Amino acid sequence: MPEKTDLIWLFFKTSGRVSPGAYALAGLLLLLAQFFPLYQFARLEPGTANSQVWATVFWTVVLISTWSSFAVTAKRFHDFGKPTYYALISLIIGPILLLILACFRSDPGPNRYGRHTNSPAQA
Repeated sequence: MPEKTDLIWLFFKTSGRVSPGAYALAGLLLLLAQFFPLYQFARLEPGTANSQVWATVFWTVVLISTWSSFAVTAKRFHDFGKPTYYALISLIIGPILLLILACFRSDPGPNRYGRHTNSPAQA
C-alpha cells in the first residue's frame, strides 16, 4: 500500500517521472472518481436537494481531477525527457492522450527529471 505522501506526490505535484503502467492506473482511478458522483447525480430526480449536492460533488471532483491529471501527465512527459508545459495538451485532448501515453515505453536510464520512473525528482 502506498504511503499518503506518495499519493500526494503522484496526484498533486509535477516533479519526477511515472511509468506507462502507473500513468494508466492513475488515469483510470481519476476517471472512476469522476464517474461515481456523476452516476449518483444521474440516478436522482432532477432539481431535488440530493441531486444538487451530487452535482456540486461532481464538479468539485472534476476540478480536482483536472489538476491531478495534469500533474500525472506532466510526470509522464518527464519520463520522455519533455518539459511540463507539454502536459497542457492533456487539458485539451485528455482521454486520447491517456491511451497514447500509456502505450509508449519510457526513456531508458536517468534524465534531467529523475533517475528512474515512479519516483519524485531528487534535488
